[in-house]
Amino acid sequence: MKKSNAVKSLTALAQESRLDIFRLLVRKGKTGMAAGELSDYFGLPKATMSFHLKELTNAGLITAKRESRSIIYAANYDNMNALINFLVENCCSDNGGKC
Repeated sequence: MKKSNAVKSLTALAQESRLDIFRLLVRKGKTGMAAGELSDYFGLPKATMSFHLKELTNAGLITAKRESRSIIYAANYDNMNALINFLVENCCSDNGGKC
């Protein structure tokens, strides 16, 4: 992962509601949740939820797909794992790998 992509992802997650939304979508698996369900779950207005989902999508942390009249959002596990790997790729390298 490029550093610029990591910064974009971390910036998107540096807001409490977006972090909560992302963590819920990670738990929900590949089936994800509809935008309306997410609004109801968190008690957020639809416009606010839409803003947060747009930020997470633009950061590559979630995906969106249309199913009938709903848009289903799900965690992008490949990008999530790339971010985690980026953060730990040099873990303890200055200490001979001994953490």
